Amino acid sequence: MTNHKLLAALCYFSVFFAPFLLPGIVYFITDDREVKHHAKRSLVSHLVPVILLITGFIIYTFSMLSMASPMDELLLHNNRFNFWQWAPVLFTLIYGLLFLVIVVWNIIQGVKLVK
Repeated sequence: MTNHKLLAALCYFSVFFAPFLLPGIVYFITDDREVKHHAKRSLVSHLVPVILLITGFIIYTFSMLSMASPMDELLLHNNRFNFWQWAPVLFTLIYGLLFLVIVVWNIIQGVKLVK
């Protein structure tokens, strides 16, 4: 195994200890095209959860702003489905599943490079 493959694999494994820092530094410092390619792929895979987290923050904000007071719902007997009440729960489940998939994908890509 060469140092280039180990460095590229380390970019994928950095999801556990330095998700943006290590792939970003490796991408800008290295001259090897293969390592640069893997650093860019791992950096993009580390950015996806952050972008989704920003989206989740927006969803949670709209959810909090659109909530009616519980007393209003009890008095009006309003039993309709409100998307913004369930959006945070649905987003959290989807985000957790997607984050798990991204972590597993990074591990698989890193192991492929080490072999």
